[in-house]
Amino acid sequence: MDDDMEGGPYQERTRTFPNMRSKPYSPLIFRLLMRINSRVLLVLLLFGLGALFYIGASTSPIIVFVYSVCIISFLVSIYLTKWVLSKDEGPPEMVQISEAIRDGAEGFFRTQYGTISKMAILLGLVILSIYLFRSTTPQQESSGLGRSTSAYITVAAFLLGALCSGIAGYVGMWVSVRANVRVSSAARRSAREALQIAVRAGGFSALVVVGMAVIGIAVLYATFYVWLEVDSPGAMKVSDLPLLLVGYGFGASFVALFAQLGGGIYTKAADVGADLVGKVEQGIPEDDPRNPAVIADLVGDNVGDCAARGADLFESIAAEIISAMILGGTMAQRCKIEDPSGFILFPLVVHSFDLVISSVGIFSIRNTRDSGIIGAMEDPMKILQKGYSVTIVLAVLTFGLSTRWMLYTEQAPSAWLNFALCGLVGIMTAYIFVWITKYYTDYKHEPVRTLALSSSTGHGTNIIAGVSLGLESTALPVLVISISIISAYWLGQTSGLVDESGSPTGGLFGTAVATMGMLSTAAYVLTMDMFGPIADNAGGIVEMSQQPESVREITDVLDAVGNTTKATTKGFAIGSAALASFLLFSAYMDEVASFAHVAFNQVDIAIPEVFIGGLLGSMLIYLFSAWACAAVGRSAQEVVNEVRRQFIERPGIMDYKEKPDYGRCVSIVASASLREMIKPGALAIISPIIVGFLFRVLGYYTGHPLLGAKVVAAMLMFATVSGILMALFLNTAGGAWDNAKKYIETGALGGKGSDCHKAAVTGDTVGDPFKDTAGPSLHVLIKMLATITLVMAPVFLKLLEVHVRECFGVASKPARLHFSSANGFPVVTNSCSRQGLTSSLASQRLAIVLMGVSGAGKSTIGGMLAKVINARFLDADDYHPQSNKDKMKTGIPLSDEDRIPWLETLRDALRVSLVNGETVILGCSALQKQYREILRCADPNYVPGSFTCAVKFILLSVAADVLAARLEKRAAEGNHFMPSKLLQSQLDSLQIDESEGILKVDASLDPQETLKTVQALVDPSLSEQELLS
Repeated sequence: MDDDMEGGPYQERTRTFPNMRSKPYSPLIFRLLMRINSRVLLVLLLFGLGALFYIGASTSPIIVFVYSVCIISFLVSIYLTKWVLSKDEGPPEMVQISEAIRDGAEGFFRTQYGTISKMAILLGLVILSIYLFRSTTPQQESSGLGRSTSAYITVAAFLLGALCSGIAGYVGMWVSVRANVRVSSAARRSAREALQIAVRAGGFSALVVVGMAVIGIAVLYATFYVWLEVDSPGAMKVSDLPLLLVGYGFGASFVALFAQLGGGIYTKAADVGADLVGKVEQGIPEDDPRNPAVIADLVGDNVGDCAARGADLFESIAAEIISAMILGGTMAQRCKIEDPSGFILFPLVVHSFDLVISSVGIFSIRNTRDSGIIGAMEDPMKILQKGYSVTIVLAVLTFGLSTRWMLYTEQAPSAWLNFALCGLVGIMTAYIFVWITKYYTDYKHEPVRTLALSSSTGHGTNIIAGVSLGLESTALPVLVISISIISAYWLGQTSGLVDESGSPTGGLFGTAVATMGMLSTAAYVLTMDMFGPIADNAGGIVEMSQQPESVREITDVLDAVGNTTKATTKGFAIGSAALASFLLFSAYMDEVASFAHVAFNQVDIAIPEVFIGGLLGSMLIYLFSAWACAAVGRSAQEVVNEVRRQFIERPGIMDYKEKPDYGRCVSIVASASLREMIKPGALAIISPIIVGFLFRVLGYYTGHPLLGAKVVAAMLMFATVSGILMALFLNTAGGAWDNAKKYIETGALGGKGSDCHKAAVTGDTVGDPFKDTAGPSLHVLIKMLATITLVMAPVFLKLLEVHVRECFGVASKPARLHFSSANGFPVVTNSCSRQGLTSSLASQRLAIVLMGVSGAGKSTIGGMLAKVINARFLDADDYHPQSNKDKMKTGIPLSDEDRIPWLETLRDALRVSLVNGETVILGCSALQKQYREILRCADPNYVPGSFTCAVKFILLSVAADVLAARLEKRAAEGNHFMPSKLLQSQLDSLQIDESEGILKVDASLDPQETLKTVQALVDPSLSEQELLS
């Protein structure tokens, strides 16, 4: 009896494949919905939509627009689903293979996401506990954001983000396991029809993923806006509202990281195991039904490439929207824009248009009337690129419309045009990134062909060439990212938007707009990405069901195009991740400054602890990558051992006399991937939290309350830079190795089975965990580090408020000192020595402002007092910009436009000294009450108008004739820029309100006598003898 591949009995009988599960799986939320009566469900749906639109209308008409577009996109996605599912599934053998893949994928999804959901709930409880016990500022309390409210908001946002990310992943997997067999069946009739089915299946997933990311954030924003009565008197400002959404981004990142890790380990462990034994040892083709790991490999395409990529892009969009909203709100507040909602909601509008234009791009790929497969087949890549070109053109038009609609302001009428150009920079960056990745990974170009040629001299030279190609491929993307960031920042800075001091403030928001431009075609890009695994699965089904060679040729072409689209979209993903991470880092800096009430504009790596944080961030990237690759290696070893065992114990497999046990390999890979994803995932989540806590405590005891936030900032910065470069290397090297193998399989350099091909298979095996596990996981990691630091930033600063309160005497120890009711200065109660005065002031961290007109002796007395009490002295004259000095030299009095920025600079300098645990003396005129109020705000807990804070004022009073004599003498010596003719204008400006409690000292006396008087006011308990000592 003939038992060979062409006519053996195993081939002739109907091929059956074991079910991995007894019944199809659907998530709990879908099962609950299906149990509800359809009429009741319809009523609930209409009620929910009504409530949604009511809340949206109470917030902004823009929110209503966003809701409408998202709901329409969901209806379009339903149409795409019905269209795809209406296609036939082909002969029974195809259906059986597809069901085996579907059951394996859904079974793994249930177990994986069950594990992830338990971890998410546990982490949500941890966040709740931390937020319930952290300190809050008086401003938060007054706006209704107490500990419990803040905790519940953050946890609710986190869980909603995690839920939506999980649904996004499930949607990607659900459609791919149903579309694969339909693409296989369509390939028997027409290449164009097969392409259209794969694209529309991917389009369904893409529209749902992007739509859920947008509507989820819009719902949270509108709900918080209405619930907290934002912008009402005493409530939160709308510009601060986006900070409450960071939990949503963290939840999305959390699920995406574990989905990418688990799915990546699954797909590559099965792929490596199948290739090493099947191709290399047994010499059988890819996706051959005799390979026991083939079903696990095909399942992996769905859980690793579809489900994980859906969660990945969902997280990217969510993180980019939230960070851009934070930066937009911050900029609008600094520029005093009357209605900041346009700048805050702009990202939601951009992605709403993304849904529209990507839908047009998807529908532009249509089937031809000629459904035959005879004749030359049109290049599927060209067809996809045509659709992408349509989407790009529409993106440019709609982006310009969005900027004019949302970002026009009378303060800077042409600013919207600059931001439109920022968006154009982002769109061009996306296109260039796709081209660069295609150049380095497509075998039509020189790099991959050179890599394939290196295989002719052995396995080692293939590995060396692949590593060098990956390293080289980091250069162009980094240059493009750098140029994009600088260009967008410059366009933003020159937009004409300025803050109160007249300084340009649009730079960071310009980079945010560029990031939105890059992601403005995200739905179509995700469609192309989903196309890849669907086409790959279709090819596997055709191979396993042993269809005619003409059908396999079509699926081979689609598979090759799918590999290219997957590689290019990974390049797009890392580029968008780089820009989004820059935004998230800036948002983290803004959030720390908002909570700490201290300027936080730079990270000084010259501080040893901060530099250590940077080193830890870079180390995290390398350690995470190592653990991810090692996880694939260990899981693949189990698959290899199992496949070898089956070939040994069932020798009839090779002759089609015995069936492989596919289910056993699926079970092994599933359990191994779930076990192995925990370690690297936990490393990514726990590391920034531990580092922040440790250095926060260290900073508390060393007198640097911001140390924890600074170290985490350095960790985030270095991890982002290292992660971008590592991801570029891993993705490109892995994709190049894969396509070098496929190039040889086309018949080049000896074709399949040659020594050159075996060397290329080795390179592909090495590259598998690079491009499909570690590399894509790094996309998520660098953004998750930023979102987790955004969520935990208040916790890193928990001790800061306690520390500052103790410094300002709000919670001081009564046994040591207290505030005098007479003048508000600390009084030593257990020591009258000068050392006691110094230690009391140091423990109080006061800011003493010696005020008065020019010539009163502020610098002289201030410098002397600082030496006596061991404090820091600041001379306000040193902080004047040159423009102010030039004005005064020419005898022109300063206006408020000149003074206020100068006073705000002084305020920030005082605040830094206070927070860093320093007692500080400031010599400053501070002639008017409004100016002194600015300086009092150096105390983070100061309530305007109360005049009770850590900033104390002493007026140095001098007779007018004495002042004139001093100024004339100083002018003659030429050591000051203030002319005597401005004295009268200063005396006229001097205003003292008795309710302020400002102390007055006669400074006409000898400086030593004046100093003694000031010391007595600072601490009236000092005796005459002690003052003279």
